[in-house]
Amino acid sequence: MNTSEKSEQFNLDNLRKQVSEIRTRDIGEVNSERPDGMNAYARQIAEQLRETNQSPAIIVGQYRLFELLSQLAFGLAILFFGTTDNHPFVSKALVTVALSGLAIVFLQISDAYQIPVLRSPHRFLHRILGSWVAAFAVMVIALLPFDIGNIYSYPLLGLWLAAGAAFLLVARLLFAYGIRHWARNGVMERRAVIIGGGEPAKELIRALEHQPDNDIRICGIFDDRGEKRSPVMVAGYPKLGNVAELVDFARLVRVDMLIIALPISAEDRILQLLKMLWVLPVDIRLAAHANKLRFRPRAYSHVGAVPMLDIFNKPIRDWDGVAKRIFDIFFSVVALALLWPVMLGAAIAVKVTSRGPVFFMQKRHGFNNEIINVFKFRSMYTHMSDPSARNAVTKNDPRVTPVGRFIRKTSIDELPQLFNVLLGSLSLVGPRPHAVLAASHNRTYSDVVEGYFARHRVKPGVTGWAQINGWRGEIDSDDKIKFRTAYDLYYIENWSLLFDLKILFLTPFRLLNTENAY
Repeated sequence: MNTSEKSEQFNLDNLRKQVSEIRTRDIGEVNSERPDGMNAYARQIAEQLRETNQSPAIIVGQYRLFELLSQLAFGLAILFFGTTDNHPFVSKALVTVALSGLAIVFLQISDAYQIPVLRSPHRFLHRILGSWVAAFAVMVIALLPFDIGNIYSYPLLGLWLAAGAAFLLVARLLFAYGIRHWARNGVMERRAVIIGGGEPAKELIRALEHQPDNDIRICGIFDDRGEKRSPVMVAGYPKLGNVAELVDFARLVRVDMLIIALPISAEDRILQLLKMLWVLPVDIRLAAHANKLRFRPRAYSHVGAVPMLDIFNKPIRDWDGVAKRIFDIFFSVVALALLWPVMLGAAIAVKVTSRGPVFFMQKRHGFNNEIINVFKFRSMYTHMSDPSARNAVTKNDPRVTPVGRFIRKTSIDELPQLFNVLLGSLSLVGPRPHAVLAASHNRTYSDVVEGYFARHRVKPGVTGWAQINGWRGEIDSDDKIKFRTAYDLYYIENWSLLFDLKILFLTPFRLLNTENAY
């Protein structure tokens, strides 16, 4: 071994020793003092990664919209300044919109919005320019029977073709520079955690790092095995803790992907890991690059050229989340506009019939187990209120005021949660948020239902699939929370905007059934 190799080995050994000492020293302190049980070294890394980053899918979608609007602006400018007047303006504008939209469709079909193409547009000029020219050709052929010369003069059409092509190239070169800059600064990246250590993890990391257009940032490694089988450093990345600590780590850091670096043959171990990890709102992948067993190509997804087997996908991701947020804001504003007299009457009734504030605020579990404050109209006597909800409200509960009994039965007490929706802590439709200390027969819900926290993979809602199917009100048996959770998980796996609309439409009618509402 030469001097350089000895020096590198010495530095690596020192780093391993420091990491091991930090973790060993702090685990006892963390377990006794911090409720999440995460060791201090993992927490330190988590704090460094607290800053949110942008999803590549969102940024690419925004750029796609930018190109559509830009090409449309070119076409409308030419239409305004230079076209003939033989056809109505509306028909000309429709042609312009259609051609701009068709160009974007062709670019999408040719994969011109893939990250590698956007990072290096000079290598894919045939895709970009080919799509633009093909859109023009299709539109011209379609308009030949209608005498296209009366809509756009051929010189101006050629000007739009040339100017649009030049704009595509210049804009994409600038955007490519932006992507590379954002990637270096961590703005546009997918954050991944490797589960499992040793040689399989090392091979996986090397494969990911050798991708020419890699947007994966490896945040660390988690493994339950000891240092003999799983070193504290693998390919330059530290082992941050065990899998239980990974769950807490992913609650603090926006992790996009968990990659299990274990052979497919380790079925029992993989199943054990999934029971712990599926409650997280992340993609879970099984690395398949080193497995000798091969499936059909469609069975794999890829990170660059590295094959993965998809186990769980993050629900309501990227643009689905944007669409759901728009849905929430629109219908919340509509609901407030329609229901403000009811809310005003309820506020007055609460205030004049019992002492105390009009509103009641309760801590509940939100998205990804985040603790949120949920607003309600106060329905209990102030001196008997139970913010923790440790003792569930029962039929004829003496803590509930006469007005409170009515607004609870009719769910009017929940209407202030529309403000939670506008603030972003709740969605209109989703699993109902439960109080942090809510319990069934002195057992927390997570003790009653295995995988209970998987219902927190999406933002909780004012109403939900479980509620309109009768699972609302008092939870006085284990079966009730089990069924409610089952309906919530069904909603998460089958979410769509139409599903949300159906639940929202049925909610007022199902509220007429007040059998379980006290």
